[in-house]
Amino acid sequence: MKEYLRWQSTSVETALKKRRVVILSGARQCGKTTLINQVADSSPENFIFRTLDDKGLLKSALDDPITFVKHSKGAMIIDEVQKAPDIVPAVKQVVDKDNRYGQFLLTGSADITSLPEVSESLAGRVKNIRLRPLTNGEILGKMPSFIEKCFAKDFPVQIKGFDKETLIKQAFRGGYPEAVKMHPQDRKDWHKDYREALFKRDLKNIANISRQDVIRELFAILNSWSGKYMDLSNIGSNLAVSRITLGTYINALKTLFLFESVKPWLKTDYDRVGKKDKIYSTDTGIMTSSLDWKESDVLLDSDKSGKLIETLVFNELAAQIDFADRYALYQYRDRAKREIDFIIEDSSGALTAIEVKSSAVADSSDFKHIRWFKENVADNKKFTGVVLYSGENTISFRNNMYAVPLACLWE
Repeated sequence: MKEYLRWQSTSVETALKKRRVVILSGARQCGKTTLINQVADSSPENFIFRTLDDKGLLKSALDDPITFVKHSKGAMIIDEVQKAPDIVPAVKQVVDKDNRYGQFLLTGSADITSLPEVSESLAGRVKNIRLRPLTNGEILGKMPSFIEKCFAKDFPVQIKGFDKETLIKQAFRGGYPEAVKMHPQDRKDWHKDYREALFKRDLKNIANISRQDVIRELFAILNSWSGKYMDLSNIGSNLAVSRITLGTYINALKTLFLFESVKPWLKTDYDRVGKKDKIYSTDTGIMTSSLDWKESDVLLDSDKSGKLIETLVFNELAAQIDFADRYALYQYRDRAKREIDFIIEDSSGALTAIEVKSSAVADSSDFKHIRWFKENVADNKKFTGVVLYSGENTISFRNNMYAVPLACLWE
């Protein structure tokens, strides 16, 4: 199976030279082990590899974590560290006595820092790196540059070959490396098996899920809500569970990196700004298979295609923001129902506002909310307005407003 060069491989290599501990986190099967093998292959003599998927090693780590993590040179890689949370304080003891860089590379298929069993944050000692499923850019062998283009206002004149039908096919494929190259039906079966493994095994490791029927239904509901604002009361009433239980289950799914929230833009005194998060599925292939969607149906359904392509855009943007490590991602909605899908802020405070359209036509009216935001909220900051659409041409609408082919995210 083809191995893709991951953007975050350079981030891991750099972090090992500057921090005592590096934690690489991401959903199961997103490519963490492949990435750390790529990093270790450059100098294998400098790495000790231990995976807690090995039952013998797991028992050793659980019985005596302090002895398990001791080593005299190089970097120790511990894969699936969430299975033995006591390793984290053991690692802290080691690196507090020895301040050399690059001692540990820990990987986890759950957000280690959010687990209740982990009381140590490793603050000041650790670099946390997120690995997501493959982006289109990684599949095509492209380095990320879209966000830089936005702030530089420097977009390609034309990009061909990515119409709405092609974008939907890419979304149905998703980004899990093993599933990417499969036939669509085989891929759908793989996605189903993946979900079942999570429900039956991984969720039990991180939370007390007493209602399997509820967590399965919740998983489908959250996928159907991808790109929408969180309404816990609505979701809870449909499932007939308490708000506390619902919150516990949603947090468990987020801890496994299956869903992610985008915070609202609140850096303003404007008193009508909405406070709700938007939720997104972190893989469009898992999303479409869990909802049992068909490509032909989605193509003709503007609501489904809009939701799916917006989720695709989120995952591409989020991966580029993780890699660059100098941007923040928000969304905007106010009580007057003015909405902006994404707002990106760079380290200088400059802003890019992005609206997503699945259609192949863009006009001035598509910038209505972006223009209002620029004039009333952006507070004279450096500002770029972008409408991503499924057309081929970049079109300028004056005052730093651009309709840009959606494929500019990776081309």
